[in-house]
Formats: sequence, structure tokens, C-alpha cells
Amino acid sequence: MSASIENPHFLLRRLHSLLGLLPVGAFLIFHLWENSQSRFGAEHYNEHVVAALKGMNYLPLMEIFVIALPLLFHAGYGLVITAQMRAELARYSYARNRLYWMQRISGIGILLFLLQHVGMTRIAGTWDPSVGDDLFGHMQAMLSQPWMLGLYLVGLLLSVFHLANGLASMAIVWGVTTSVRAQTLFGWVCVLIGVLLAAMGIHGLMGFLS
Repeated sequence: MSASIENPHFLLRRLHSLLGLLPVGAFLIFHLWENSQSRFGAEHYNEHVVAALKGMNYLPLMEIFVIALPLLFHAGYGLVITAQMRAELARYSYARNRLYWMQRISGIGILLFLLQHVGMTRIAGTWDPSVGDDLFGHMQAMLSQPWMLGLYLVGLLLSVFHLANGLASMAIVWGVTTSVRAQTLFGWVCVLIGVLLAAMGIHGLMGFLS
């Protein structure tokens, strides 16, 4: 009997991890690069980044089917996995178990952050067109508040950790890194990826304040 028949969650877990990389993880990387363009100033950001996105004919469909629905499934099934598992960190204190639970906790934090972020940017722009016309100024006004800047820094770091650690875990689950040595080496590659993405994200946040 196949593993997918024995365990009804087998395919859902594979789909969950796959969507975490494509398209959700890919969109995170694009979004961090997109925001890093803030370093060129308000005019460049609004006219070349925001205007380019608004000019895409199928942007609403892409937002729904390429971003929102995969993200909702990834987040929803992640909450199901979290509810079914038990930490037992004292009993199983090895690093992979701790990273597993940090992955679950970071996922919850990211979900809360996304609700705030989408509400104050995408949804706010729907109700108030001036937000979409000058997104740079809108972000600058928000991030000028220390508590809001701190919130975005936390959300950024949680997101980057979740992607980098999820990539390392996915390589193990999918049988890409089968030996301890391969898992360790690729783990360090994922750490480097996380550091680079975090640097790009922080650079983007600071660009709104320049």
C-alpha cells in the first residue's frame, strides 16, 4: 500500500511544502527585491515599481490565484499541522526539533503580520486611491513610527527565517539531502540565503526612511 493511501495527509503535506517554495517563497523574494527599490527615492518607486504593477492587465487574477489562494492553503494547513503536533522540546532537544517548532511559531507570527500588512497597504489602497498613488509616502509615514518599524522588522525576519528553514526542511522531506553531511552543508546554504534576504529586506525598509 502506498504512503499516500496509508496516510491521508501525505499529499497535502507535499503540496503544503511545495507551495511554500513556489509560488509563496518566490513571491516573498520578489517582494523584498521590489521594496529594495525604495533606495532610489519616492519618484522612482512610485513611477517604476508601483505603476508597473498597476499596469499589469491580469494583476487581480494573479493576486488571487498565484498569491492569495496558495498562501491561504499554506497558512491554513500549517495551522492544522501545528494543532496536531506536540513540542516535547525537553524530551527531544536536538536542533532539528527546535527548528521545526520555530517554523510553526514563525508561521503564526507571519500570518498575523500579513493581516496587518495587507490591511494597511493593499486594502487601504482600495478604499483610498491616494495610498496607491503614493505608496512610498504611505510606507514612509508608517515606518516613521518606531513601533511600526519594529513590527515590520520582526515580520521581515520571521518571513525570511520561515522561508530559509522551510527550504532546508523541504530538501530533507523530498529526499534531496539524504545524508547528515548533505543536510548540514545545505543547511548552511539556507542560512546564507536567509542572511542575504534579510539584508535586502532591511535595506528596503531603511530606503523608505531616507
